[in-house]
Amino acid sequence: MEKKNMRCVLMNKNTPVLEAEYMSGVGVFTNIYVLYNMDYAPYHLRNSNSLCVQLSEWFKNRGIPSFRDQLDLLMHRLNVHAPSELLDKAFGLSLSDQYWLKPKDLDISYDKINFFENDFEYAPFMDASLSKNTKCIQNESSLYSPNNTTDGMLRKAWIIEDGIRYLLKGGYKNETLQPFNEVLASEICRRLGFDHVEYSLAIYKDMVVSKCPCFIDINTELVTGRQIMDDSIDDYDSYIKKLESEGIGDARIKMENMFILDYLMLNEDRHLNNFGIIRNVNTLKWVDVAPIFDNGQSLNIQYYDDNEMHVVGEGKFFYEIKPFKEIIQVVQDLNRIDIDKLQDLPAWFDDLLHQYQHMTYYSDQRIHKLCVLLNRQIHNLKFFLSS
Repeated sequence: MEKKNMRCVLMNKNTPVLEAEYMSGVGVFTNIYVLYNMDYAPYHLRNSNSLCVQLSEWFKNRGIPSFRDQLDLLMHRLNVHAPSELLDKAFGLSLSDQYWLKPKDLDISYDKINFFENDFEYAPFMDASLSKNTKCIQNESSLYSPNNTTDGMLRKAWIIEDGIRYLLKGGYKNETLQPFNEVLASEICRRLGFDHVEYSLAIYKDMVVSKCPCFIDINTELVTGRQIMDDSIDDYDSYIKKLESEGIGDARIKMENMFILDYLMLNEDRHLNNFGIIRNVNTLKWVDVAPIFDNGQSLNIQYYDDNEMHVVGEGKFFYEIKPFKEIIQVVQDLNRIDIDKLQDLPAWFDDLLHQYQHMTYYSDQRIHKLCVLLNRQIHNLKFFLSS
């Protein structure tokens, strides 16, 4: 791994944020020279007391995480030693925001390099991430893509179809339920009128994956709940008040919708990076609560037999782990939802799982238990409504 110091400017779209010394290959900043416009910095870095350290941490976290499923195999196929090397292949560009690193001596503009408006090669990375073959990438240009800055544990890849950027995600290790959970979440949100990212199923070779469009555009960024909580926000109520103070009047309702969905699906993974707000990068105005996304780690039946079904009964609630029956109680008015719209949802999910049974090899018993669990959660929510 070659390490090289370079002077660069952190940009937010066309706005220079700061000038710093950057060590390529490891994704670390060693010195800050000039602060240009910290209002346009990543949200949680605006008032940092240890900017160089936190800037390095933020930038390295843009890369593929160390806990990515089959990371060693992916690095081998990409011909790199570590995810931090990939951050240097495409200016650190992402499809979640507009930040990028501009070498001080390089004359280049954002409109020529961003991945919202400019195409990128994606097939080699998609194969390296999702395929079962062991073919290695030989062409360096194949590493110039937003796939270098994807987070999360699941194998995934950005692709382009008809000019739209879509994210494909597989299951975790040998578990293949996550894509189906994403589609189930979309169906629930559609029926109940919740703002959400629309997931569908796609077939990649012999694998079922989820597919969703990018919900960020050339003028916006995702500011995660973690970034907002790092700004001296310490609990749910203060988080809601912060969003409302920034002009998002229906913040509480939209957050409640997310927790209703998590209750119905027993989503265990609503961590602080799995929700947030959308911010306009030109005006810095907070636009809205981010649509509901990332719902795959749900309906986890740890074991079952003919008479018993054991599931995890707790989910993430900001900094806490709480029973789902406590999480649902943050909803101030459950009667605003029409629970009858979910009446035939278990049958719908049963049909969906059976359609792909020839690929997933789920037993009829497992499909039945998943639908029983979903039906149980719907009836439990009806109980809360009536009481």
